[in-house]
Amino acid sequence: MAQSLNKSVEFQTTGVSYLGIGGKVGKFLIGETALEFYPDVNVEQFIQIPWTAVNTIGANVSRQKVSRHFEVFTDQGKFLFASKDSGKILKIARSYLGDEKVVKLPTLIQMIIAKIKSIGK
Repeated sequence: MAQSLNKSVEFQTTGVSYLGIGGKVGKFLIGETALEFYPDVNVEQFIQIPWTAVNTIGANVSRQKVSRHFEVFTDQGKFLFASKDSGKILKIARSYLGDEKVVKLPTLIQMIIAKIKSIGK
């Protein structure tokens, strides 16, 4: 049985987890202890990421708009999620992690330009 790490939930929304093959639709529960994702299909395949385990969390920002997709980097690896409320999730994460751990990730165009510049050197 799935047991939440959070004693209280600050924010709940729907989204997608891209862990494994294909995406799993489910619910995000953001609380004082962890970011949690519970798939709708099988709640036992949950993902719980305690705030203490998060190295960085970030999303692409272009034209002052936050992307639906965001990534969570931990010592265990990288987790890719998507939600219509990714901006709110990152804002709540900032309150638990601090400004230095919530970052802007480069867009695809920025990554291509950086790669071209590195080849030119």
